[in-house]
Amino acid sequence: MGAPEVPRAAPPPSTAGGAASTVLLLLLLLLARFSLSLLPFSSSRLFFSPLRSPPAPEQRARASEPERAGTRRRASLGGLASCPPAHRHQAGSHGQLTVGVPPSACKTSERKSRGSKAEARSRGAAKEKTLECGQIVWGLAFSAWPPAAEGGETDPACAVGLPCLILATGLNDGQIKVWEVQTGHLLFSLLGHQDVVRDLSFAPNGSLILVSASRDKTLRVWDLSRDGRQVQVLLGHVQWVYCCSISPDCSMLCSAAGEKSALLWSMRSYTLIRRLEGHQSSVVSCDFSPDSALLVTASYDACVIMWDPYTGEQLRTLRHVPLHSALDYSSEVHSSEVHTSSLRSVCFSPEGLYLATVADDRLLRIWALELRSPVAFAPMTNGLCCMYFPHGGFIATGTRDGHVQFWTAPRVLSSLKHLCRKALRTFLTTYQVLALPIPRKLKEFLTYRTF
Repeated sequence: MGAPEVPRAAPPPSTAGGAASTVLLLLLLLLARFSLSLLPFSSSRLFFSPLRSPPAPEQRARASEPERAGTRRRASLGGLASCPPAHRHQAGSHGQLTVGVPPSACKTSERKSRGSKAEARSRGAAKEKTLECGQIVWGLAFSAWPPAAEGGETDPACAVGLPCLILATGLNDGQIKVWEVQTGHLLFSLLGHQDVVRDLSFAPNGSLILVSASRDKTLRVWDLSRDGRQVQVLLGHVQWVYCCSISPDCSMLCSAAGEKSALLWSMRSYTLIRRLEGHQSSVVSCDFSPDSALLVTASYDACVIMWDPYTGEQLRTLRHVPLHSALDYSSEVHSSEVHTSSLRSVCFSPEGLYLATVADDRLLRIWALELRSPVAFAPMTNGLCCMYFPHGGFIATGTRDGHVQFWTAPRVLSSLKHLCRKALRTFLTTYQVLALPIPRKLKEFLTYRTF
C-alpha cells in the first residue's frame, strides 16, 4: 500500500495580504487570552426539550408527546442526513423502502412566489416528499448540485443560476441511488458494492465526490461530476464498515467498522494514513470537528475518544457512566441491561464546542469539549443515531422503531479565542502550528491540548 501519508492542508498564504491576515489573527488570539469571552454560555443554561409544533385539534390529547417524523413504518431508522448549510432541512429513512423529505426541502431556493394565492395555499399544504427506493434504505447524504450556466446543460432540473439539492441513498442490495430532491428524479444508480451500503458522505467542498461504506468491508469513492464514475475502492477493513466521515477541509476520510480501530485515509491519494487504536471494542461512529483539527470516535466500549487526526494522538476520553436517576426502570428492561451504555452515535455541534452522543442506556447526552462529564442529557429509547442541525439549535435522533425525534439545544455564541483558533485551524495542520514562533501555551491552545 506504500508508506503512510501525513495529511497536509494548503500551506499558509505567502502573499503579503495573506501573511498580514495570519499575523492579525495571531494578535487577536494573544489579545483574547487576556480578555473576557463574548457572552460566555453557562452550562447551567443548557437544556433539552422535544421540538413541538401547535397540535391540531385531534392531536391535542397527545400534546405531551414529542413531535415525531418518519412514522410511516415501524422499523429501525436506517439513517439521518442533514442538508448543506445553504439548505435548512433534514431527511430520515424509515428503515423500509422509502425516504421522507420535509416539503420545504423540495424548494431549491427562496424565490418570490409569482403564482396565485390559491397556488400559494396549495404549496403551503404540501405533504412531505417520499422517494420510493425499492429497497431498505440504510444510509443517506445530501449535497448541492452546482447551478446550471446560461445555455449550459445539467442533469438535475435546476433553474439557471440556482443550485439543486440532491440526496444519495444507500440500499440493502448494495446499490446507491442519487435523487434530485425537488422533482424526485433518479439521477444515478451506482453499482459496485456487494452488500448493504451502510453509510454515505459527500465531500463538503461541493466537488460531488461521494464516499460509501458497506457491509462488503470496502469503501468506494464516486465522482458524480463524471457521470457517477467509481474513482477508488479502499481496502483495509476486515469487518462490516458502519460509518464514514470526510473532514470539512476534504483532506481526510475516517471509517469505522466492527473493529477496535478506526482507519484514517487521505482524500488526495486515497491511501491509508494510519490506524487509530485505543478502543476496547468495536468502533461504530466517527465525526470531524468543523475546523478539521479534531476527530471523535464512539465505540461499544462506552467511550468517546477525541483524537488529533494529524498526529494520531489521543487528546481526551469521555466515559459514559449510567445516570440512574434518568432511567425509567418500570419498562420491561431487565436490571442486568440497565447499566449498558454501548455507544451508537457521536457528532460535533456546528460551532465545534460540543458533542452529542446516543447510547444504549437510553440517554441523549451533550458534552462540552473542555469537560469530561455531560453538561446536559435527555431520556430517549431505542436510539441509533444523532445529528446536529447545520445552523445549531436542534438535534435530530433516529430510533429502532422508525421514528425521527427533534430536540431543542442551546445556540452557543463562541468566544473570541475559539473563533480565532477555528479560523487558523481551517488552513493550518498541527505540525504547522507547532512550527510557529509563538509561546508554548498558545500552541497548546491552538492544538486543543488546552481549552
